[in-house]
Amino acid sequence: MFRAAKQNRIFQDVVDQIEEAIIDGKLQPGDMLPSEREMKDLFQTSRGTLREALRVLEQKGLIEIKLGVGGGSVVKAAPMEQVCDSLDLLVRFQQISLRHLAEFREGVEGNVAATASQRATERDIAKLEVLLEKARHYVAKGVSEWRQFVEIDGRIHQALAGITGNPMYIVIHQMVHDNIQRYYEQFLPWTQTRLQENLDDLCRIVALIKTGDAEQASARARRHVRRFGEYMIEKEKERSVAAESP
Repeated sequence: MFRAAKQNRIFQDVVDQIEEAIIDGKLQPGDMLPSEREMKDLFQTSRGTLREALRVLEQKGLIEIKLGVGGGSVVKAAPMEQVCDSLDLLVRFQQISLRHLAEFREGVEGNVAATASQRATERDIAKLEVLLEKARHYVAKGVSEWRQFVEIDGRIHQALAGITGNPMYIVIHQMVHDNIQRYYEQFLPWTQTRLQENLDDLCRIVALIKTGDAEQASARARRHVRRFGEYMIEKEKERSVAAESP
């Protein structure tokens, strides 16, 4: 599986080889990497270089280093948590602004709705309608249930991504929706009107997907994301102005 590391880039080559073995499926979640002594011989590198490479792989979320008797380096499942944390940090450090996030989501949600409308089965529609019924329940209970409503909202968007069958859409949706609630809390004060607006949008998007109207489903999804993005951007502006005022 492994070969001697290239001497002009030993550290990075060790990282690349182990990473590639995990991505290619030669190493599965739960598998133990060879012992340090074995890997040192396989890569023909020093123990210090090997340990540094393993620390990088651990930081990437690809392996877990267990200490003590019976310890070693264990391959982990896909590092979604680390990816989501990275997105969260980017947004919080404003390298990705709310405007950037809204613009990106508008395009993605539009494409997802269009693709889902072409691929949805009767079973998919039934699942969406069950989720919509739960969303109606929380809206009917009022603003105090907004967090539960947002959780269902996220599940509906994730279900739409799942219908596309495209892993990129599925991963991107999970990343975004795992991180976006904190921004709802900061920049989107929920009212009964906004809950109902959101629900109406979701119901209309699902109805258009059910009829297979890709163009209108995409347009409705884009408007939905744009409107709620504008709400948050406006609230962010108000806070900035207030903070700058003497």
